[in-house]
Amino acid sequence: MTELGLYLSRKSVNRSDVARKTGISKTRLSELSNNESTKLRADELYLIALAIDVDPCEVLNHVCKDLKLIND
Repeated sequence: MTELGLYLSRKSVNRSDVARKTGISKTRLSELSNNESTKLRADELYLIALAIDVDPCEVLNHVCKDLKLIND
């Protein structure tokens, strides 16, 4: 499961509602939640956050929490 999938599960998000509110298909939401190689676009993250009534930065911080800058 991806970080987005874990986040949505912890929040008990109804993916059918998210799909209806955002226009993102249930298939795409499933891919974003389960497939690590699927890339989440910024517009998708923003719409998902709006649909579940959370700050988009909260979702971004959770999804990208393991990203670090490369130190020279």
